[in-house]
Amino acid sequence: MHLFISNLSYLATDEDVLKLFSTFGTVSSAKVVMNKKINRSRGFGYIEMPNDDEGEKALTSLNHKNIKGRVLHVARAAKPYDPNPLERD
Repeated sequence: MHLFISNLSYLATDEDVLKLFSTFGTVSSAKVVMNKKINRSRGFGYIEMPNDDEGEKALTSLNHKNIKGRVLHVARAAKPYDPNPLERD
């Protein structure tokens, strides 16, 4: 299951998000999207969990939960995270 997370702390890292979602099951990837100019989080990211039941549990448990002073928004991602969206085959 691919999840989209928004309203993350600007100090959040991939590792922070991985730890948070790992409490609900196996996480195959965790990516916080970074602002490359200032090297900090843009406030959103993506999670991939291979088990849909674990992903659903993480979604329902963490959506609208206050984490480090910010209320997270977690939803199913429309498509998997693509780190190079402009590169095409």
